[in-house]
Amino acid sequence: MDSQILLFIIKLVLGGIAAFLAIFVMSKTRDASWMFLVAGFLFSYAALVIDLMTELGIFAANSIMIGKMPLIPLLAAVIPNLMFITAFIIKLCKKQ
Repeated sequence: MDSQILLFIIKLVLGGIAAFLAIFVMSKTRDASWMFLVAGFLFSYAALVIDLMTELGIFAANSIMIGKMPLIPLLAAVIPNLMFITAFIIKLCKKQ
C-alpha cells in the first residue's frame, strides 16, 4: 500500500469523525461562533475529499484558473480558514 494513500485514509477517517461531531455540536447549539467553527470543519473535510479525488484523477481541480492559480484548490485552502477566523472574531466580540 502506498504511504500517501494510507495517509489519505487516516485523514478521511479522522476528518469524518471531526465532521460528524461538528454536525452533532451544531444540532445542540445555535451560537453564531460555533456555527462558523462547525462550517470550518465541514469545509476542511470537503477540501480533503476534493484533494483525494484530484489525486486519484477522478476530479480535474485545475480546470478553472484565476490568473495562474487553480480556483478550486485556492477555495479549498481559503474557505475553512476564513470560517475559523470569523468564528474567533465573533467569539472575541461577544466577550466585550
